[in-house]
Amino acid sequence: MKAFISLILATASVVPVLAQPLNDSLPKLVQQKDNIITANTIIKIENMGPNINSEFAELRPTISPDGTLLFFVCENHPSNTKYNSVPNSQDIWFAEKDTVTGKWMEAHHLPYPLNTVHYNAVYWVSPDNLRILIRGAFYNGAYNGRGVSMCTLQENGRFSEPEALRIKNYEKYDRGRQSGATMGQDGKTLLLYMTPEQGGAANDIFVCFLQPDRTWSEPKSLGKKINLPDFDEMTPYLSADGVTLYFSSNRPGGLGDNDIYRTRRLDNSWQKWSDPVNLGAPINTENWDAFFTLDAGGEYAYLTNSENTLGESDIVRVRLMEQEKPDPVVMLTGNVYNKKTGLPISANLVYETLPDGNVAGNGLSSPFDGAFKMVLPYDKNYSIRATADHFFAISENLNLDSLVKQGFKEIHKDLYLVPIEIGSVVRLNNVFFDFDKWALRPESFLELDRVVKLLEENPTIEIELSAHTDSHGSDEYNFKLSDNRARSVMEYILSKGIAKSRLTSQGYGEGKPIVPNDTDENRQLNRRVEFKIVKN
Repeated sequence: MKAFISLILATASVVPVLAQPLNDSLPKLVQQKDNIITANTIIKIENMGPNINSEFAELRPTISPDGTLLFFVCENHPSNTKYNSVPNSQDIWFAEKDTVTGKWMEAHHLPYPLNTVHYNAVYWVSPDNLRILIRGAFYNGAYNGRGVSMCTLQENGRFSEPEALRIKNYEKYDRGRQSGATMGQDGKTLLLYMTPEQGGAANDIFVCFLQPDRTWSEPKSLGKKINLPDFDEMTPYLSADGVTLYFSSNRPGGLGDNDIYRTRRLDNSWQKWSDPVNLGAPINTENWDAFFTLDAGGEYAYLTNSENTLGESDIVRVRLMEQEKPDPVVMLTGNVYNKKTGLPISANLVYETLPDGNVAGNGLSSPFDGAFKMVLPYDKNYSIRATADHFFAISENLNLDSLVKQGFKEIHKDLYLVPIEIGSVVRLNNVFFDFDKWALRPESFLELDRVVKLLEENPTIEIELSAHTDSHGSDEYNFKLSDNRARSVMEYILSKGIAKSRLTSQGYGEGKPIVPNDTDENRQLNRRVEFKIVKN
């Protein structure tokens, strides 16, 4: 994170949000303007203070899932890109949280290409903090009208030029006065608000899905329970659990012009939802309320507020009550390394659910230190791996279906990539057998299919498949079990059309431990299936 901030600031013209900083001793009315006590819980609206807010209008906060970065729009600031040419200029600003003190540091104006002469906004930050979704469609760095674009942090510390998401028939849907977007933490679910009515103001919320060719499916309405006829549904935020949706609407029954509502997705059709619930005061006011966002922990919500502010509107946060929070999730952190050299690698990441092998999300590892972060819902088991050219991934498995949902949890697990060269040994962590058996369990097929693909793409490679046991049991028993397991793996790969001349199998029993067999954890490490590249 420090690399992100320092490199971005090194390339920016750094100016504080305030033309002249306000006194830190703000009236208590501003620091804590509304308290409502319900069921032994104090709901407190907290102004983010003068390091974030100014005499100008601050809008559309977007918090990173780890809660350390805050992007927002500042309107009509003298430092904005088009301040002198167009009224109501809107540029992206950002601030970093001091992880030691928990305080937000002074906000800064972002440089080109994130801020241009057009209206600018950040809609989404990826869990790894390496990608941001911004307003407008850009092609080869040039603004091309309505749409959304992705930027990726590069090794030089700058964000890449924005590149538009290719959304099927997008132009048919975005014809109204305003539009916007957000993305699920999985990086493959896109939510849009817009209207097909030319010049219309009654937006609906749509969903698109990432396709295998990296395009996005045609926008699909979230259905009649979310999108009421003749009313405005906008600024959706899909929480880290992937099912809890917050949005703003001027539907009947609200406290003001627009209020924030919460609903839950009931199935995978994206058409069935629980009845939207108004979040009530003090989150909703008599004014226009929108731009609701959460960190992955779901502890605090960040939103725009126009009551008792430092300027026209401010960014505030509020601690949510339990019934307002989404389901808890796990944040997986780690680093990607070259298994041979131990050096960090910038790589793509993918995670799939087991045993079905469905792609559940994607991510990146940092170009600076190979660090990654991803958000995973409970109740599922995952296979996780990095991908990079000329490497084969040692995948890891993470079993979350057996964990009790005890709130937000962080787990650290490093990932390794093995260079594709003679002598390289790859551990196949996601090959499974029942106890004392050698028949492959179905969840193994996903892992072994990657080996098949490696052999198909590299027709000169030959490999030895091996299986190993711990020291429990007799030597004879362990050798037989491991030899049969290695043979089962080989037979599966042969069944996919790979020539027998390219494969050998060998069981080694307990003869090649990688650690002493003195603990349960070590014995588990010694029970393994591997392959070794013997010819390339």
